[in-house]
Amino acid sequence: MHATRKLWTWLAVICALSFAVLGWVGSEIWLAAPPIPKQVVAADGATLYREGQVDQGQQAWLAAGGQQVGSVWGHGSYVAPDWSADWLHREALALREIWAKREHGAAFDTLSKPVQAALNARLQEELRRNTYDKASGTIVLSNDRAAAVREVARHYRGLFGADPALDGLREQYAMGNGVLTDPAELDALPAFVFWSAWAAATDRPGQPGLSYTSNWPHEPLVGNRPRAEVGIWSIASVVLMIGAIAAMIWFHATHKEEDDPAPPKADPLFNLKATPSMRATRKYFFVVIGLILAQVGMGVVTAHYAVEGHSFFGIPLADILPFSVSRTIHTQFAVLWIATAWLATGLYIAPAISGHEPKFQKLGVDVLFYALLFIVVGSTASGWLGTLQHKGSAFAFWLGNQGLEFTSMGRVWQVLLFVGLLFWVTLLGRALWPALRKASESRGLIVMVFLSALCIGGFYATSLTWGRHSHYSMIEYWRWWLVHLWVEGFFEVFATAVIALLFTRLGLIRAAAANSAIVLETIVFLFGGILGTLHHLYFTGTPTFVIALGGMFSALEVVPLSMLGIEAYRNYQRSRSAAWVQTYKWPILCFIAVGFWNLVGAGLLGFAINTPIALYYMQGLNMTAAHGHAALFGVYGMLGIGLLLFCLRGLSERAAWADSLLKPMFWCLNIGLAMMVFISLAPAGLVQSVASITEGMWYARSPEVVHSPLMETLVWLRVPGDIVFAVGCLYLALFGWRLMRRPAQPAAVTTASAPTA
Repeated sequence: MHATRKLWTWLAVICALSFAVLGWVGSEIWLAAPPIPKQVVAADGATLYREGQVDQGQQAWLAAGGQQVGSVWGHGSYVAPDWSADWLHREALALREIWAKREHGAAFDTLSKPVQAALNARLQEELRRNTYDKASGTIVLSNDRAAAVREVARHYRGLFGADPALDGLREQYAMGNGVLTDPAELDALPAFVFWSAWAAATDRPGQPGLSYTSNWPHEPLVGNRPRAEVGIWSIASVVLMIGAIAAMIWFHATHKEEDDPAPPKADPLFNLKATPSMRATRKYFFVVIGLILAQVGMGVVTAHYAVEGHSFFGIPLADILPFSVSRTIHTQFAVLWIATAWLATGLYIAPAISGHEPKFQKLGVDVLFYALLFIVVGSTASGWLGTLQHKGSAFAFWLGNQGLEFTSMGRVWQVLLFVGLLFWVTLLGRALWPALRKASESRGLIVMVFLSALCIGGFYATSLTWGRHSHYSMIEYWRWWLVHLWVEGFFEVFATAVIALLFTRLGLIRAAAANSAIVLETIVFLFGGILGTLHHLYFTGTPTFVIALGGMFSALEVVPLSMLGIEAYRNYQRSRSAAWVQTYKWPILCFIAVGFWNLVGAGLLGFAINTPIALYYMQGLNMTAAHGHAALFGVYGMLGIGLLLFCLRGLSERAAWADSLLKPMFWCLNIGLAMMVFISLAPAGLVQSVASITEGMWYARSPEVVHSPLMETLVWLRVPGDIVFAVGCLYLALFGWRLMRRPAQPAAVTTASAPTA
């Protein structure tokens, strides 16, 4: 007990210090972020962009799909270009061509090598010179550069407008015709994209050769190459990771884990009668299965748009389901169904753990269910209609699609979801309260479940921290608080604690050992995970020390994952420890799959792109998608399905259970995911990485690469894996349909209390 108290103290200290540093980094990002000019003018006095247009252009881009249609500074989708890299390359080519034709009377490509070299050197000097005047808030461009900017701006107005000459390019980008219809927004959008490219190439004040985005994207034309510190911190992070893994192996070797107890002769939960509130969670899990099917369906459509652009096997589906909408639903539903599975698990296990059914608990569970359903349906419908009807940036921010990956629902829906999560924490806390107050061997685990739930509810408030006019660097800072800390952080702590609690209730692990282990595991995970958030922010207009902090601490995130093979093997042994444990075979195998995908998807594929030098070349390419699919579904998705099966096991009549459906479900999901990642996504990412390293980020994301025969073949190679994966989803749906048609387990007689599990 004394050792456990010390671990809790260390956990509190590490969390406090880590969040203090993360908060300080945020203040430094605010101070060092690329300045937004009041106006951009040419040397002859002509105004290119007036005050407020960069901000208006940012809103217009987000309303047009934002990170669901291409990316800025590497964050977003992969079919359309990274607009920062695209603008930068187009502007450089246009300016170079202006000089070549005026001064040499010929196109640049026809000039001699010495002349080309001279113009290239002049180009770098021109685009890297910082002409921002802080006092007046003005960027002054040479007349030649202003002409190049106007030329690229015309291209962007036509692309996001309805220029018929660009129909083919829009199809390659999976963009609709007339994405922006407001002339003012069409004029403002190029201002934002210009600014993002200007910040990517212009030297920071007093730091020659270093842009505001630390020279991202790779663009040889303007001298954007990784600085020495990017490589140095990458090497240092690898060395630190190897040393930390060695230390963890030494720790495990010198601290022998206590053997698991002899399993009970019979299932300890066999006679557990679900209370009314526990039974009320049953509908949550059926909705989860429905959301999985919808998410997978949208994933199929979204992936196919990478080949046909506007059509689905010849059907002009994009007229009613644009790429930006299908991808939004695909990414948003992934988070929503996983979160719903975990929320329902908490509501199910709380009365079982405490033996207490609070008054009106069932009513609260029902109200929360319909509130969440309203939020999911409402946010999806309003985002879809807002996109189709071009409702504009104000509607997109408040009710429609904010255009931010994984956090796209409008602000009104975010507020409602935040209130719903706080209500969930309240329901969970009032059901757990007797167990939290009572001294027991498993109280530490129960406390961890409740604290992580409290963080899940509270930290969703980070989705409310940015506004319509927030600086893009700060939007990215707070967005990754939500995506990394909320989804990848506290949800994982919650789920790990719940699994440990379930195993102790089944008598398969000792509660005292689990108490210490879960706190120690949380310490190790959060020590790297909190500041590891910064690896998403290397090149988003942040100070260079973010590269050092993010690189080192994200390397530490891999350390606990390196031991998951051992834990997975021990869970496999537990699944065979007694005949009755076979009742929980498939939930336990899902937990084992979580360990595998944590190691492969989050560990190997994650670390493959997380070092600063790797991410410099790979950010925004399909290697990120390979890591995202393997980690999000492989880890959190399989965990959600495992918890779903565990809870439904206790909510269903034993005769209705169908292991014959769960076996193909499990293997199809895992094999299909592996095929999808390693036959299609990862090879496509490697092809793009070669293009990024040799030519530049603009080229890796250009139609020449994205729609090359090799890349389109790799997209088609997703089909076998997608089919296998979809079959697994159908088996899960059939399993759920079979349970839904059979009566649930009878409720406990009393609604005031239930027997302790």
